[in-house]
Amino acid sequence: MMFTNTLTAQQNTDFIHLIRQATKAPSGHNAQPWLFRIKTDGIEIYADTTRRLPVVDPHDRELFVSLGCAVENLCIAATTKGYEPKVDIAENGKIFVALEKKKDVAPDSLAKQIDLRQTTKRTYDGRRIDDEKLRTLEAVLCYSGVSVHFYERGSSAFDDISEYIYRGNEVQMGNAAFVDELKSWMRYNKRHQDQHLDGLSYATFGAPNLPKFIAKAFISTAINAKTQNKTDRTSIGSSSHLVLFATHHNTMEEWINLGRTLERFLLTATALGIANAYMNQPNETPDLAEEMARSLSLNGEHPTILLRIGYGARRPYSKRRPVESILSAGD
Repeated sequence: MMFTNTLTAQQNTDFIHLIRQATKAPSGHNAQPWLFRIKTDGIEIYADTTRRLPVVDPHDRELFVSLGCAVENLCIAATTKGYEPKVDIAENGKIFVALEKKKDVAPDSLAKQIDLRQTTKRTYDGRRIDDEKLRTLEAVLCYSGVSVHFYERGSSAFDDISEYIYRGNEVQMGNAAFVDELKSWMRYNKRHQDQHLDGLSYATFGAPNLPKFIAKAFISTAINAKTQNKTDRTSIGSSSHLVLFATHHNTMEEWINLGRTLERFLLTATALGIANAYMNQPNETPDLAEEMARSLSLNGEHPTILLRIGYGARRPYSKRRPVESILSAGD
């Protein structure tokens, strides 16, 4: 598979493994908007524009955040195979990870968490994350142009951000194009999810495996601002903290760097037994994002990814497409 004249069988096997680990990264609507090309000295990663989310992510910001998450998984996994990874980001957003085999490469301890990481959308148990674990999360490496901010439940900032989330729901759920795009990525039962191997699986929401026409009708009645805000109030109220990831200049390179930072954060949280879920509504609504940034005194930073974190039971995993479907041939 994907051999070249100078790519050894062992390199090919290793690189396929690294790509498989890369695809376990999160992405908006689980769209998996990435393609990979194997080179003799590394792996190229670039956007699959057929999997864009033009309504919720019109400038592809979250798409490139997802690519950054995949890059970080690949780099972490590379160390377990004895490769030293070096990342280069081109102006057009194409990413090349050079992989050099070395004897003294230490495996990254986060590699074991790649298979375990998941987004947990359910209500958490309300416990506060203790200070030692918070310090560990706060110490996660931030790549260039990225900042991370923590807001504890009970603080005024936590409450303010929550209100921006609810207002974001009002805006998004009132947009027919947003709702249509969301529904297009829903996977309503096991057969539907297994046909696509992407999208928002019924199982990750804790829904039963019902006939598609029943599940579709039921879920459609729940896609509205009132219902979403009711769910989010409970979910947010059960969380320990909200965590906001921001970029300094809102550039493509910083979006990718934010994704790399985010993935290290998520893997670290997984190792600590801490659950997470996305609450990106205000970041995806430009007017609200600007207002929220001013309210939080972010000093010109750009809110990009918002998480809630806490302690919650695990859910089934989202599906992933096979490696063969995301490999690109040619130069």
